[in-house]
Amino acid sequence: MRVLLGISRVIDALNERVGQLVVWLVLLVTLLSAANALMRYIFHYSSNAYLEAQWYLFSLIFLWGAGWTLKHGGHVRVDVLYARLSHKAQLWIDFLGTLVFLLPMVALILWLSWPIVTESVHIREMSPDAGGLPRWPIKVAMVIGFVLLGLQGISELIKRGLALAGKLQLEEEKPEEVV
Repeated sequence: MRVLLGISRVIDALNERVGQLVVWLVLLVTLLSAANALMRYIFHYSSNAYLEAQWYLFSLIFLWGAGWTLKHGGHVRVDVLYARLSHKAQLWIDFLGTLVFLLPMVALILWLSWPIVTESVHIREMSPDAGGLPRWPIKVAMVIGFVLLGLQGISELIKRGLALAGKLQLEEEKPEEVV
């Protein structure tokens, strides 16, 4: 049990740090978007690289923030039903939803995207647009995002499983071990 909880805590800490990075990416994409708009409307200058950098940063925010969002319970659920259920029923829904839907979906996406990503890295894929950015780094970032989401799913599975077994008390995202 302690080993599983230790694994969960390491995964939680990893996604927490990535979440802190994502906060800075939000600031960066905001500044880049504003600078890009100013350059286009004041100086009549535009660049595909600036536009693609915005898209890449938006992608990083969502892809790398998904694990952090799961850790903090921010993903969409049908709260009208979920909120009316007992704590144990909520734990079962979270546990089974992670096991049956989240983790298989992450595994499928990683399995299907792996050949595309490796080919992109191998050929050093570039944007087809003039002055565009390399495409392979954002494809690698996509894999990293789904790995982070899958890892957080495993962490949530561990915590919910231990809570269902009566070995862990879950309170406000911070698990405490039951003595």
